[in-house]
Amino acid sequence: MAPVKNILFITADQWRGDCLSALAHPVVKTPHLDAFAREGVMFTRHFANTAPCSPSRATLHTGLYQHNHRVAMNGTPLDRRHTNWAIESRKRGYDPALIGYTDQTPDPRDLPPNDPRLNTYEGLLPGITPIAHTGMERPGPWGEYLKNKGYDLPADERFVLWMREGGPDYEEGAPHPRPFAIRAEHNDTNWHVDQAIDYVSAKRSEPWLLHLSLLRPHPPWIASEPWNRLYDPENLPPPNRRENFDLEAQQHPFLAFQLMRGISRSPRNLKKLNRLRAVYFGMISEVDENLGRLFAHLKRERLWDSTLIIFTSDHGEELGDHWLLGKGGYFDASYSVPCIIRDPRATADSTRGARIEPFTEHVDIMPTILEALGSAISPQCDGRSLSPYVNDGIAPPWRSEAHWEFDFRDASDDAAERALGLTLDECNLSVIRSKRYKYVHFANLPPLFFDLQTDPHEFHNLADDRVYAPLVLQHAQKLISWRLAHEDRTLTHMMATADGLVTR
Repeated sequence: MAPVKNILFITADQWRGDCLSALAHPVVKTPHLDAFAREGVMFTRHFANTAPCSPSRATLHTGLYQHNHRVAMNGTPLDRRHTNWAIESRKRGYDPALIGYTDQTPDPRDLPPNDPRLNTYEGLLPGITPIAHTGMERPGPWGEYLKNKGYDLPADERFVLWMREGGPDYEEGAPHPRPFAIRAEHNDTNWHVDQAIDYVSAKRSEPWLLHLSLLRPHPPWIASEPWNRLYDPENLPPPNRRENFDLEAQQHPFLAFQLMRGISRSPRNLKKLNRLRAVYFGMISEVDENLGRLFAHLKRERLWDSTLIIFTSDHGEELGDHWLLGKGGYFDASYSVPCIIRDPRATADSTRGARIEPFTEHVDIMPTILEALGSAISPQCDGRSLSPYVNDGIAPPWRSEAHWEFDFRDASDDAAERALGLTLDECNLSVIRSKRYKYVHFANLPPLFFDLQTDPHEFHNLADDRVYAPLVLQHAQKLISWRLAHEDRTLTHMMATADGLVTR
């Protein structure tokens, strides 16, 4: 099969897997992504392999599980020995471009101790060319654009994203959530998509590979007019949670620790929580609207039928479920994310509009990109290309479970170690999740086991239930087998023999 000419790899940050109207979400509307899915393939059981941003993006970019790339948290350096899709695409003559961010801290062994790149987690992926490098900490060219538009920005530009119009908020009696102080036509989502439109127009006569990395719907949950009022906070379904914090915390010591921390604990005030949730949904619809602009531009410029498009998110969002906000831990909401792929080649015509139910994972994205380029898939990759699902609809031998890890060690803060009685290297968990069962293993804390058929919201831990003991053991063994099969294998496919080096 001939390689595709162009690739557009889109990530939206912190997008729950259920937040597509094509999946019958009760509130959020995403008409443009729904239409995109009808022209491509939607993977309905797609999971991120870790969280938060930096480690999950390390997986997307390298095709490696976390226990192999070892990016534990935002700011953990990415080992220089790992290749990635940007480096590999250069071998095929591409100049991979970035609009947005990749959140990869460089290997400090290559840098002087005072190098400014070691002061942020928002570093560049090796091999990528920044066309418009922005981030939460450093708005960069978008910030300059706002200044030229006459906006009075805070001296510390990290707070640009927190600028809101004055007055009371929704939970204080206002009819709608307070809007972003940046107008919709100038905000980060609109600006980044404008940059992408300009880029593909300039490159229309030559092959290109663009990574468009959008911040939204990542916090802060502050939306420009009219997106701040698109969904009524009064008309949202309730979050999936126990009656109160204390009941929720009884499930496991790690969950109790999460609920103790302000950064991961949802507001007790339901009006405030619903304000945040309504704005989150509004930002999703705003991203959808802007992606619709980009897709329409590709069609006008006759690039639609020469461009492979991948849409996904780095990780999900708890959004008040289990009294949590943010991402991390072990619940599905933090790891279930959308994944839609449209291949323009005629070989994909028979699968357009298909929905793929077997489990797929972020480790599959890099192999998919490399195969579309006609490049060999690096031996380091832990996943497999999704191309067979997209191009002929024939399911290859595939995984029957999803896997993810959460490494909560923090080199700058020992709070988890003190609260849970762990060492730094014991601050991690691994998950194996089938269609019905889910097993969570901690390095030095009790395990968890859920029957998702009878308990879809993961409220009841059955790890100590004797009826489920054989299944707990079976899943623990499967988890060990998965880890053994995916340990670092950089040179393990090679052997020195009397006939020379054999490679397989």
